[in-house]
Amino acid sequence: MLTHSRQTGVARNARVVATVILALSFSLACSADQPTSSPAAAAGAAAVPAGPPPTVEQLAKKVDCKPQIQVDAVDIRTGACKTSVGQFFISTFVTQSGKDQWMDQAPEYNPHLVGELWTVLGARKVLDELRVTLGGDLHLTDHRVSPTPTPPAG
Repeated sequence: MLTHSRQTGVARNARVVATVILALSFSLACSADQPTSSPAAAAGAAAVPAGPPPTVEQLAKKVDCKPQIQVDAVDIRTGACKTSVGQFFISTFVTQSGKDQWMDQAPEYNPHLVGELWTVLGARKVLDELRVTLGGDLHLTDHRVSPTPTPPAG
C-alpha cells in the first residue's frame, strides 16, 4: 500500500510522463488503423525470459538505441529513443502497481507496447517493428474502456 506522499509522488511522475508523451504524440504521425507491416510482428515475439525487470537502457540496447532519460524517479524511468525505425519512449516501473497507476493516468496515448514492468509508446508502425525484438503486448485502445456501453445512472 502506498502512503499519501508516495501516491502524490507517483501521480506527479505520471503527469510528467504524460506531458512528455503528449509532446511525442504531436510529433508522430500515427494511426491505430495501420496494418501490421511484418509477418514476424503479426505473429508476436518470443517469450521474454524470467528474471529482474529490464531497465530503460537494457530495453533500448536491444533495439540499438542510446536513450535520453526524460524521467528518473524512484518509481518510474523514461527514456526517449530515435532509431531508423522511428521515435518512441521506453518507461520502466519498479512495481506492477506503479505501472497500473501510470497506465490509468495516460491510457489515451495509443498505441503502446506493454511488457512486464515496462511500456513503449510510439507510432503503430514503430511498435510493430519493436515488438519483434522486445516482445510485449500491443495495446491499441484504452484498457479501461468496457466493450459494452454502461447504461446511464438514474
